Amino acid sequence: MTLELRNVIKRVGADTHIHETRVRFAETGFNILLGTTLAGKTTLLELMAGLTPPSAGEIWFDGKNVTGVPVQKRNVSMVYQQFINYPNLTVYENIASPLRVAGLARAGIDNRVRRIAELLRLTPLLARRPAELSGGQQQRTALARALVKDADLVLLDEPLANLDFKLREELRDELPKLFADRRCTVVFATSDPVEALLLGGHTATIHAGRITQFGPTPEVYRQPADLLTAQIFSHPPINIAPIVKAGDAMVVSDAVRWPAPAALRRLSDGPYVLGIRPHHVSPLRNGHQAAQIEGRVQIAELSGSESVIHFAHGKLSWVSHSPGVHPIEVGGTTRFYVETERCLYFTADGARIGA
Repeated sequence: MTLELRNVIKRVGADTHIHETRVRFAETGFNILLGTTLAGKTTLLELMAGLTPPSAGEIWFDGKNVTGVPVQKRNVSMVYQQFINYPNLTVYENIASPLRVAGLARAGIDNRVRRIAELLRLTPLLARRPAELSGGQQQRTALARALVKDADLVLLDEPLANLDFKLREELRDELPKLFADRRCTVVFATSDPVEALLLGGHTATIHAGRITQFGPTPEVYRQPADLLTAQIFSHPPINIAPIVKAGDAMVVSDAVRWPAPAALRRLSDGPYVLGIRPHHVSPLRNGHQAAQIEGRVQIAELSGSESVIHFAHGKLSWVSHSPGVHPIEVGGTTRFYVETERCLYFTADGARIGA
C-alpha cells in the first residue's frame, strides 16, 4: 500500500495550514510525523484520511487518486489523542463495532476483540462502559477499536500521550510487531523525538505546516538537513551557539576551541552555527575528541539514572544530559566536556554543512 501527497496545500481562509507538500510514505514499517503542537500533524492526518479536502494538490493511495473520495468509502482507521468512544456500548462492543459494520462472523469478531484486548490490557474491562473507565483506559479502548479493523491506512495522532509510562513503553514495543504482518500503511504522529527513535521506520519532521525532511528515522536524526530539523528532532533541545572558523580551529569563545573537522577545513574563515545535542555534553570526559567548557550551573535535575544540567557559559545557555547522578552544586561552576566529533555545523541560514 502506497500513500503519496502530491503538491498538497491546505488553506483555511487567508491562513495556510499546510504549505505545498510532496512526500511518498514508506509502504512498510511506521511513518512518523514528528513536530511540536500546532506544527500541522493533525491537519496532515485529516487530509490523508479524507476528513478534510486539500485546497490544492492530490492524495494518492495504492496507485489511485483518492483526493475526492469521502472517508466513509475508504478503509481507514484513525485514533486521536483525545479518546472517542460510544458511551452506551461496553468496551467489548466498542472494539467490535467496526467488525460488525464490516459483516464479520461472530466467532471471528470475538477472536479479534479478545486478542487486541489482551494486548492493550483491556480484558478485565470488556463488560464496562466508557464512563466507568479512567482516561487511559478509554484511550486504550479507542486504540483497540482502530487496531482491530484490518484497515488499509492506519492513522495514529499521538495515541500514547494519555497513557501511563509503563503501558506507553509496552505499546511502543508491541505496536510495530502488531503491524509487521499486516498489509497496510501506518502513519504515527508524535511530538516526542524519543518516541520517534523507539518506533523507528521513517520520519517526516514538520514545522509550521512544512515537512522539513523525510527519510529513515536514524538517518534524519543523525544527518538532519538543516538546523530546524535538528531542533525538531532533539530532546532536550539541541544546544546552539555561534562559532567561528579561524584557520584550522573552531572557536566558541576565547576559552573554548577545537580543531576544525576535515569537512570544514575547505570552508572560508568566518562565522557559522554550532549544534550539539545535550547527551553529547557531559560532566565526565567521553570519547577521545572532547573539548572542555566551564559553566555556571543554573538548574540540576537529578534522577536515579541520569542528570540534566542547565548551565551558562558567557552568553550561552546550554544543557547537559548524561547517565548517572553527578554531585552538582546549583550556582557553582562545573567543568563539562563536549564530544566534538558529534558536533553539527550549519551556515548562517541554517543549512547543514556536510549534509
